[in-house]
Amino acid sequence: MRNYNFLFIILLGITLTNCGGAKKGENTLFTFDESQFKEKYESQDAMELGILNANSKTVDSVVYYNNDVKIGSKKGLAKLVFNLKDQKLGYQNLKAVVYFEGENSEASTRIELVSNVIPKALKYTIVNTYSHDTASFTEGLEFYKDTLYESTGLKGASYLRKYNYKTGKIYKQTNLDPQYFGEGITILNGKIYQLTWEEKTGFIYNATTWKLEKTFTYDKDIEGWGMTNDGKYIYQTDKTEKIWRMDPATQKMIDYVNVYSGSFKIKSINELEWINDKIFTNVWQKDLIAVLDPKTGAVEGILDMSGLRKFITAAPTDFLNGIAYNPKTKTIFVTGKNWDKMFEIKVSE
Repeated sequence: MRNYNFLFIILLGITLTNCGGAKKGENTLFTFDESQFKEKYESQDAMELGILNANSKTVDSVVYYNNDVKIGSKKGLAKLVFNLKDQKLGYQNLKAVVYFEGENSEASTRIELVSNVIPKALKYTIVNTYSHDTASFTEGLEFYKDTLYESTGLKGASYLRKYNYKTGKIYKQTNLDPQYFGEGITILNGKIYQLTWEEKTGFIYNATTWKLEKTFTYDKDIEGWGMTNDGKYIYQTDKTEKIWRMDPATQKMIDYVNVYSGSFKIKSINELEWINDKIFTNVWQKDLIAVLDPKTGAVEGILDMSGLRKFITAAPTDFLNGIAYNPKTKTIFVTGKNWDKMFEIKVSE
Protein backbone atom coordinates (compact mmCIF):
# COMPACT_ATOMS: atom_id res chain seq x y z
CA MET A 1 0.00 0.00 0.00
CA ARG A 2 1.48 3.36 -1.02
CA ASN A 3 2.08 6.07 1.57
CA TYR A 4 -1.01 8.15 2.08
CA ASN A 5 -0.96 11.94 1.75
CA PHE A 6 -1.38 13.16 5.32
CA LEU A 7 -2.74 16.54 4.17
CA PHE A 8 -6.01 14.83 3.31
CA ILE A 9 -6.05 12.81 6.51
CA ILE A 10 -5.90 16.09 8.45
CA LEU A 11 -8.51 17.78 6.28
CA LEU A 12 -10.92 14.88 6.47
CA GLY A 13 -10.34 14.29 10.16
CA ILE A 14 -9.74 10.58 9.62
CA THR A 15 -8.66 8.50 12.59
CA LEU A 16 -5.64 6.35 11.79
CA THR A 17 -7.03 3.01 12.86
CA ASN A 18 -7.68 -0.21 11.04
CA CYS A 19 -11.29 0.15 9.90
CA GLY A 20 -11.63 -3.22 8.25
CA GLY A 21 -9.29 -5.68 6.65
CA ALA A 22 -9.67 -9.40 6.85
CA LYS A 23 -12.23 -10.80 9.22
CA LYS A 24 -11.54 -14.27 10.51
CA GLY A 25 -13.58 -17.04 8.90
CA GLU A 26 -16.44 -18.52 10.85
CA ASN A 27 -17.07 -22.25 10.48
CA THR A 28 -16.58 -25.43 12.48
CA LEU A 29 -15.52 -27.65 9.58
CA PHE A 30 -13.89 -25.37 7.00
CA THR A 31 -12.28 -21.93 7.02
CA PHE A 32 -10.75 -19.68 4.41
CA ASP A 33 -6.98 -19.91 4.12
CA GLU A 34 -6.09 -16.37 5.18
CA SER A 35 -2.35 -16.91 5.51
CA GLN A 36 -1.64 -14.67 2.49
CA PHE A 37 -4.47 -12.18 2.99
CA LYS A 38 -3.54 -8.48 3.12
CA GLU A 39 -5.06 -5.90 5.45
CA LYS A 40 -6.42 -3.92 2.49
CA TYR A 41 -6.60 -4.42 -1.27
CA GLU A 42 -6.79 -2.14 -4.30
CA SER A 43 -8.68 -2.68 -7.54
CA GLN A 44 -5.61 -3.77 -9.51
CA ASP A 45 -5.02 -6.63 -7.07
CA ALA A 46 -5.91 -10.28 -7.38
CA MET A 47 -6.05 -12.80 -4.57
CA GLU A 48 -6.06 -16.57 -4.22
CA LEU A 49 -9.04 -18.06 -2.46
CA GLY A 50 -8.64 -21.43 -0.81
CA ILE A 51 -10.16 -23.47 1.98
CA LEU A 52 -8.52 -25.11 5.01
CA ASN A 53 -9.76 -28.64 5.67
CA ALA A 54 -8.73 -29.19 9.29
CA ASN A 55 -10.96 -32.25 9.67
CA SER A 56 -9.58 -34.00 6.56
CA LYS A 57 -12.94 -34.36 4.86
CA THR A 58 -13.18 -35.60 1.27
CA VAL A 59 -14.07 -32.43 -0.63
CA ASP A 60 -15.84 -32.71 -3.99
CA SER A 61 -15.97 -29.03 -4.93
CA VAL A 62 -16.09 -25.47 -3.58
CA VAL A 63 -18.28 -22.65 -4.92
CA TYR A 64 -17.11 -19.12 -4.11
CA TYR A 65 -19.24 -15.99 -3.71
CA ASN A 66 -18.50 -12.32 -3.16
CA ASN A 67 -21.29 -10.20 -1.68
CA ASP A 68 -23.61 -13.12 -2.51
CA VAL A 69 -22.66 -13.10 -6.21
CA LYS A 70 -21.03 -16.28 -7.53
CA ILE A 71 -17.47 -15.65 -8.69
CA GLY A 72 -16.36 -19.20 -9.51
CA SER A 73 -16.00 -22.82 -8.46
CA LYS A 74 -13.21 -25.37 -8.15
CA LYS A 75 -12.96 -29.13 -7.95
CA GLY A 76 -11.62 -30.45 -4.69
CA LEU A 77 -9.46 -27.96 -2.80
CA ALA A 78 -7.96 -26.21 -5.84
CA LYS A 79 -7.55 -22.47 -5.34
CA LEU A 80 -9.48 -19.79 -7.21
CA VAL A 81 -7.89 -16.56 -8.43
CA PHE A 82 -10.22 -13.64 -7.67
CA ASN A 83 -9.56 -10.40 -9.58
CA LEU A 84 -10.82 -7.32 -7.74
CA LYS A 85 -10.92 -4.96 -10.72
CA ASP A 86 -14.68 -4.76 -11.12
CA GLN A 87 -15.68 -4.84 -7.45
CA LYS A 88 -17.04 -1.76 -5.66
CA LEU A 89 -14.93 -0.14 -2.96
CA GLY A 90 -15.58 -1.24 0.60
CA TYR A 91 -16.01 -4.58 2.31
CA GLN A 92 -16.07 -7.73 0.21
CA ASN A 93 -18.00 -10.44 2.03
CA LEU A 94 -16.52 -13.71 0.83
CA LYS A 95 -18.32 -17.01 1.16
CA ALA A 96 -17.40 -20.54 0.19
CA VAL A 97 -19.90 -23.39 -0.04
CA VAL A 98 -17.96 -26.61 0.41
CA TYR A 99 -19.47 -29.85 -0.92
CA PHE A 100 -18.11 -32.96 0.77
CA GLU A 101 -19.18 -36.56 1.40
CA GLY A 102 -22.77 -35.89 0.32
CA GLU A 103 -23.08 -32.81 2.51
CA ASN A 104 -22.22 -29.11 2.27
CA SER A 105 -20.98 -26.47 4.66
CA GLU A 106 -20.19 -22.77 4.44
CA ALA A 107 -17.14 -20.71 5.36
CA SER A 108 -17.03 -16.91 5.36
CA THR A 109 -14.58 -14.06 5.73
CA ARG A 110 -14.22 -10.41 4.75
CA ILE A 111 -11.64 -8.16 3.09
CA GLU A 112 -11.61 -4.43 2.41
CA LEU A 113 -11.13 -2.91 -1.05
CA VAL A 114 -9.84 0.68 -0.94
CA SER A 115 -9.16 3.38 -3.53
CA ASN A 116 -5.87 3.49 -5.41
CA VAL A 117 -6.43 7.18 -6.22
CA ILE A 118 -4.45 9.81 -4.31
CA PRO A 119 -6.67 12.95 -4.21
CA LYS A 120 -5.33 16.16 -5.67
CA ALA A 121 -5.35 19.41 -3.74
CA LEU A 122 -7.74 21.74 -5.54
CA LYS A 123 -7.92 25.50 -5.17
CA TYR A 124 -10.67 28.04 -5.61
CA THR A 125 -11.03 31.73 -6.35
CA ILE A 126 -13.94 33.84 -5.12
CA VAL A 127 -15.81 35.46 -8.01
CA ASN A 128 -18.59 37.15 -6.03
CA THR A 129 -19.95 37.32 -2.50
CA TYR A 130 -23.67 37.57 -1.75
CA SER A 131 -25.78 37.90 1.38
CA HIS A 132 -27.36 34.73 2.75
CA ASP A 133 -30.32 34.46 5.11
CA THR A 134 -28.90 33.61 8.54
CA ALA A 135 -32.21 31.93 9.43
CA SER A 136 -31.54 29.33 6.71
CA PHE A 137 -30.19 26.07 8.13
CA THR A 138 -29.01 25.05 4.67
CA GLU A 139 -29.40 21.41 3.65
CA GLY A 140 -29.85 21.55 -0.13
CA LEU A 141 -28.86 24.05 -2.81
CA GLU A 142 -29.47 23.78 -6.56
CA PHE A 143 -29.96 25.88 -9.68
CA TYR A 144 -32.92 25.26 -11.95
CA LYS A 145 -33.61 27.44 -15.00
CA ASP A 146 -31.15 30.09 -13.77
CA THR A 147 -32.90 30.37 -10.39
CA LEU A 148 -31.47 29.24 -7.06
CA TYR A 149 -33.45 26.78 -4.93
CA GLU A 150 -32.70 26.09 -1.28
CA SER A 151 -33.97 23.54 1.23
CA THR A 152 -33.45 24.04 4.96
CA GLY A 153 -33.62 21.92 8.10
CA LEU A 154 -34.70 22.08 11.75
CA LYS A 155 -38.20 21.10 12.84
CA GLY A 156 -40.57 24.01 12.67
CA ALA A 157 -38.16 25.98 10.46
CA SER A 158 -37.80 23.75 7.38
CA TYR A 159 -38.81 25.11 4.00
CA LEU A 160 -38.27 24.93 0.26
CA ARG A 161 -37.52 28.29 -1.34
CA LYS A 162 -36.52 29.75 -4.68
CA TYR A 163 -35.09 33.24 -4.75
CA ASN A 164 -32.87 35.81 -6.41
CA TYR A 165 -29.42 35.13 -5.00
CA LYS A 166 -28.22 38.64 -5.89
CA THR A 167 -30.98 40.54 -4.11
CA GLY A 168 -32.42 37.96 -1.74
CA LYS A 169 -35.93 38.45 -3.17
CA ILE A 170 -38.04 35.34 -2.52
CA TYR A 171 -40.02 34.18 -5.54
CA LYS A 172 -41.75 31.23 -3.90
CA GLN A 173 -41.59 29.32 -0.62
CA THR A 174 -43.35 26.36 0.95
CA ASN A 175 -42.93 25.47 4.62
CA LEU A 176 -42.76 21.87 5.78
CA ASP A 177 -45.04 20.58 8.48
CA PRO A 178 -43.29 21.06 11.88
CA GLN A 179 -42.92 17.28 12.27
CA TYR A 180 -40.39 17.22 9.41
CA PHE A 181 -36.71 18.13 9.37
CA GLY A 182 -35.98 19.17 5.79
CA GLU A 183 -32.88 17.89 3.98
CA GLY A 184 -31.49 17.78 0.45
CA ILE A 185 -33.25 18.63 -2.81
CA THR A 186 -32.77 17.98 -6.51
CA ILE A 187 -34.81 18.92 -9.58
CA LEU A 188 -35.30 16.49 -12.45
CA ASN A 189 -37.83 16.07 -15.27
CA GLY A 190 -39.95 18.97 -14.05
CA LYS A 191 -40.15 17.60 -10.50
CA ILE A 192 -38.62 18.87 -7.27
CA TYR A 193 -37.51 16.07 -4.94
CA GLN A 194 -36.98 16.85 -1.27
CA LEU A 195 -35.78 14.60 1.55
CA THR A 196 -36.39 14.70 5.28
CA TRP A 197 -33.90 13.59 7.90
CA GLU A 198 -35.09 10.88 10.29
CA GLU A 199 -38.70 10.75 9.18
CA LYS A 200 -37.79 8.51 6.18
CA THR A 201 -40.16 10.58 4.06
CA GLY A 202 -39.62 12.35 0.75
CA PHE A 203 -41.72 14.84 -1.21
CA ILE A 204 -42.18 15.33 -4.95
CA TYR A 205 -43.47 18.72 -6.16
CA ASN A 206 -44.37 19.98 -9.60
CA ALA A 207 -41.48 22.32 -10.44
CA THR A 208 -43.80 24.82 -12.14
CA THR A 209 -46.82 24.94 -9.82
CA TRP A 210 -45.09 23.66 -6.65
CA LYS A 211 -48.10 21.42 -6.09
CA LEU A 212 -47.20 18.44 -3.88
CA GLU A 213 -47.69 15.48 -6.20
CA LYS A 214 -46.44 12.63 -4.05
CA THR A 215 -45.16 11.73 -0.59
CA PHE A 216 -42.96 8.63 -0.56
CA THR A 217 -41.25 6.47 2.06
CA TYR A 218 -37.61 5.43 1.66
CA ASP A 219 -37.35 1.82 0.53
CA LYS A 220 -34.21 1.34 2.67
CA ASP A 221 -33.83 1.86 6.41
CA ILE A 222 -31.71 4.99 6.01
CA GLU A 223 -31.70 8.66 6.90
CA GLY A 224 -32.19 11.38 4.29
CA TRP A 225 -29.26 13.76 3.81
CA GLY A 226 -28.08 15.18 0.45
CA MET A 227 -29.37 14.85 -3.13
CA THR A 228 -28.30 15.48 -6.72
CA ASN A 229 -28.96 14.00 -10.17
CA ASP A 230 -27.13 13.22 -13.40
CA GLY A 231 -30.08 13.93 -15.69
CA LYS A 232 -31.33 10.36 -15.42
CA TYR A 233 -30.86 9.06 -11.88
CA ILE A 234 -31.00 10.64 -8.43
CA TYR A 235 -28.15 10.23 -5.96
CA GLN A 236 -28.58 10.61 -2.22
CA THR A 237 -26.61 10.27 0.99
CA ASP A 238 -27.63 8.75 4.32
CA LYS A 239 -24.95 9.93 6.86
CA THR A 240 -22.64 6.97 6.14
CA GLU A 241 -19.98 6.54 3.43
CA LYS A 242 -22.67 5.43 0.95
CA ILE A 243 -24.08 7.30 -2.02
CA TRP A 244 -27.29 5.63 -3.21
CA ARG A 245 -28.52 5.71 -6.82
CA MET A 246 -32.31 6.01 -7.02
CA ASP A 247 -34.81 5.53 -9.81
CA PRO A 248 -36.74 8.85 -9.83
CA ALA A 249 -39.88 7.19 -11.28
CA THR A 250 -40.23 4.61 -8.49
CA GLN A 251 -38.05 6.10 -5.73
CA LYS A 252 -36.44 2.66 -5.37
CA MET A 253 -32.73 2.32 -4.62
CA ILE A 254 -30.85 0.61 -7.45
CA ASP A 255 -27.38 0.37 -5.93
CA TYR A 256 -24.73 2.41 -4.13
CA VAL A 257 -21.03 3.22 -4.01
CA ASN A 258 -18.86 3.62 -0.92
CA VAL A 259 -16.80 6.81 -0.75
CA TYR A 260 -13.08 6.30 -0.11
CA SER A 261 -10.22 8.77 -0.01
CA GLY A 262 -7.18 6.60 -0.60
CA SER A 263 -7.18 3.90 2.06
CA PHE A 264 -9.87 5.47 4.21
CA LYS A 265 -13.63 5.51 3.98
CA ILE A 266 -15.27 8.92 4.27
CA LYS A 267 -18.36 8.86 6.45
CA SER A 268 -21.00 11.56 6.92
CA ILE A 269 -20.96 12.80 3.34
CA ASN A 270 -23.79 15.29 3.06
CA GLU A 271 -24.97 17.74 0.41
CA LEU A 272 -24.24 16.66 -3.18
CA GLU A 273 -23.87 18.39 -6.54
CA TRP A 274 -23.29 16.83 -9.97
CA ILE A 275 -20.69 18.90 -11.87
CA ASN A 276 -19.15 17.78 -15.17
CA ASP A 277 -19.66 14.07 -14.47
CA LYS A 278 -18.20 14.30 -10.96
CA ILE A 279 -19.93 14.53 -7.60
CA PHE A 280 -18.96 17.39 -5.29
CA THR A 281 -19.91 16.68 -1.69
CA ASN A 282 -19.75 18.38 1.67
CA VAL A 283 -18.44 16.29 4.55
CA TRP A 284 -20.46 16.94 7.69
CA GLN A 285 -18.63 19.03 10.30
CA LYS A 286 -15.75 19.72 7.91
CA ASP A 287 -15.04 22.94 6.00
CA LEU A 288 -14.14 21.04 2.86
CA ILE A 289 -15.58 19.66 -0.34
CA ALA A 290 -14.58 16.27 -1.72
CA VAL A 291 -14.73 15.65 -5.49
CA LEU A 292 -15.32 12.03 -6.41
CA ASP A 293 -15.97 9.61 -9.25
CA PRO A 294 -19.64 8.61 -9.02
CA LYS A 295 -18.96 5.25 -10.66
CA THR A 296 -16.43 4.10 -8.06
CA GLY A 297 -16.79 6.41 -5.04
CA ALA A 298 -13.07 7.25 -5.19
CA VAL A 299 -12.23 10.78 -4.03
CA GLU A 300 -10.14 12.48 -6.72
CA GLY A 301 -9.80 15.97 -5.28
CA ILE A 302 -10.15 17.96 -2.06
CA LEU A 303 -11.17 21.61 -1.69
CA ASP A 304 -10.13 23.11 1.63
CA MET A 305 -12.80 25.78 2.21
CA SER A 306 -11.72 26.79 5.71
CA GLY A 307 -10.46 30.13 4.33
CA LEU A 308 -14.08 31.26 3.91
CA ARG A 309 -14.46 31.46 7.68
CA LYS A 310 -12.70 34.84 7.82
CA PHE A 311 -15.41 36.36 5.62
CA ILE A 312 -18.47 35.21 7.57
CA THR A 313 -20.14 35.73 10.91
CA ALA A 314 -21.03 32.24 12.07
CA ALA A 315 -20.52 29.91 15.00
CA PRO A 316 -17.94 27.11 14.63
CA THR A 317 -20.85 24.64 14.65
CA ASP A 318 -22.48 26.39 11.67
CA PHE A 319 -20.96 23.98 9.19
CA LEU A 320 -20.25 24.43 5.51
CA ASN A 321 -23.19 22.91 3.62
CA GLY A 322 -24.65 23.79 0.26
CA ILE A 323 -23.17 23.38 -3.23
CA ALA A 324 -24.90 24.58 -6.39
CA TYR A 325 -23.49 24.66 -9.92
CA ASN A 326 -24.75 27.38 -12.23
CA PRO A 327 -24.32 26.02 -15.78
CA LYS A 328 -24.94 29.48 -17.24
CA THR A 329 -21.97 31.11 -15.48
CA LYS A 330 -20.02 27.83 -15.05
CA THR A 331 -19.40 28.79 -11.44
CA ILE A 332 -20.14 27.08 -8.13
CA PHE A 333 -22.11 28.61 -5.26
CA VAL A 334 -21.32 27.52 -1.69
CA THR A 335 -22.66 28.50 1.72
CA GLY A 336 -23.26 27.02 5.16
CA LYS A 337 -25.85 26.48 7.83
CA ASN A 338 -26.97 29.91 9.11
CA TRP A 339 -24.13 31.64 7.27
CA ASP A 340 -24.56 35.31 6.47
CA LYS A 341 -22.69 34.96 3.17
CA MET A 342 -22.83 32.85 0.02
CA PHE A 343 -19.81 32.62 -2.26
CA GLU A 344 -19.59 32.22 -6.01
CA ILE A 345 -16.33 30.43 -6.80
CA LYS A 346 -14.28 28.90 -9.59
CA VAL A 347 -12.26 25.73 -8.98
CA SER A 348 -8.93 24.69 -10.47
CA GLU A 349 -6.06 22.32 -9.66
